[in-house]
Amino acid sequence: MDERLLIFQEVAKTNNISLSARKLHISQPSVTLQIKSLEKEYGAEFFHRSNKGVSLTKEGKIFYGYVQSVLDILASAKEEIEALSKNQKKIISLGATLTIGEYILPHLITFLHRIHPEVEFKVKIANTESISQDILEKKMHIGLIEGPVGKNKNLNVESFWEDQLVVVIPNFHPWAARKTIRLDELMNERILTREEGSGTRKVMEIMLKQSGLDPAQLNIAMELGSTQAIKHAVAAGLGITIISALTVSKESDQKVFKTLQIEDSPLYRPLNILTDARIKKTKEENILINLLTNCDLIQRILGKDDCDIAEPAIMPHLIASK
Repeated sequence: MDERLLIFQEVAKTNNISLSARKLHISQPSVTLQIKSLEKEYGAEFFHRSNKGVSLTKEGKIFYGYVQSVLDILASAKEEIEALSKNQKKIISLGATLTIGEYILPHLITFLHRIHPEVEFKVKIANTESISQDILEKKMHIGLIEGPVGKNKNLNVESFWEDQLVVVIPNFHPWAARKTIRLDELMNERILTREEGSGTRKVMEIMLKQSGLDPAQLNIAMELGSTQAIKHAVAAGLGITIISALTVSKESDQKVFKTLQIEDSPLYRPLNILTDARIKKTKEENILINLLTNCDLIQRILGKDDCDIAEPAIMPHLIASK
């Protein structure tokens, strides 16, 4: 029954039997056979068939809702049973978007490891869409994201930090003596940016639109796939960028390049915790979430060198599990 429900769920998601078979690593006839077996058992057709694929019938949509509930219950039961094993490792499985994964998470994991050395972390770095999907499919329980996420009743979204966007320019740029810049002054500059669909770029485009500027009028000189590549390009004088202040604080202090505040529309984007509303969190997961929601403690952790993170002033009881 478990296998048949999983097959039904996959076909309902993809609307394609061949694609479902490839994703499940079974033959197409096996998928068809399992679907027909379910339909025979329940006395109803669950899919409309056509040359373009399949789609859920009215009966199929009703059945799909129950299948989701059953599989969620079975997954939760499996997790609770596995957790009873004395030899089961205490693992926090989480995902993080690029800025959080590179510039925040390593410090938090270092801190938590010194306080709770028995806890291990399994981390996936991906975009917001991928992480939210993994949480819904129970491949991970916690996501730390930068970009906006679509509304879903099964997802809890809670802000834990604010990240400011700043303008970054080479040290030899004509604006180097300035501390602030207006958004309209950016329109004639060579702009280096992340690729379409990245969280930082989305926030930048929203900010320009809210200020009455058209993002399409920007002089995009280069699209790059990583923050590091953008920073190197700016330092080399290939253009300027709008980027997370978190990602450039070290280089700015070292005078690798110059950062400017946006004077007419300072922009702060929320960094969010994403969890599945249907799942009960483990003790270890609550410890991480309690840390993330303790803004004062995070500020102190991020403001210290790794060697100073575990000083006595930062007490473990501050992140005690709920």
